[in-house]
Amino acid sequence: MSIKNWPATERPREKLLQQGVSALSDAELLAIFLRTGITGIDAVSLARQLLSQFGSLKSLLSANQQQFCAAKGLGEAKFVQLQAVLELSKRYLEQQIQRDTVFTDPATVKRYLQHAISHKQREEFLLLYLDSQHRLIKTESLFSGTIDASPVYPRIVVQHALAHNAAAVILAHNHPSGVAEPSRADRSITERLVQALMLVDIKVLDHFVVGDTDVISFAERGWL
Repeated sequence: MSIKNWPATERPREKLLQQGVSALSDAELLAIFLRTGITGIDAVSLARQLLSQFGSLKSLLSANQQQFCAAKGLGEAKFVQLQAVLELSKRYLEQQIQRDTVFTDPATVKRYLQHAISHKQREEFLLLYLDSQHRLIKTESLFSGTIDASPVYPRIVVQHALAHNAAAVILAHNHPSGVAEPSRADRSITERLVQALMLVDIKVLDHFVVGDTDVISFAERGWL
């Protein structure tokens, strides 16, 4: 049966308008993005098949062009659309944290970081450079590495923070495993960075570790 023949309360678009976007499942949201199904399969059923094929929404969203376009019902046009949607979301949240003092709303920073790096298949280390009022100067991806680790060099962090005239920084990196819990290595490199940046009078406000569904804050844990 075509989605057009479903009860209005079950159609993804109508459900979104009536109940809000948070009421929709991953498959329903993906179906709205797909717009149409394929021969013999409606958009919601196709979305469910794709989520099953890729294993998760994160895996689908982070798939490279070849992987994405090889799936039935997808293709280059959909890949381009998806990349545009992801980048729009990232820029929207970045503009939100640029507008105000970053540290007045850590929840927005967490949402931004999830959009920016939670889907990355390799570990990536970000710095958010802040001025003396803790307003965002720039976000920079400084290091990226293997699936399990990203090499972080304090000397390079200090050089870049000084180059951006930062008064403070926020550190962030993702765990491609999806588990946000900080490791001993995460705590060790944070201590080294705090000490290195302290020598040039730059304060580390927080270090966020980003997983699939959670973002851990060192400051909230009392580690900074």
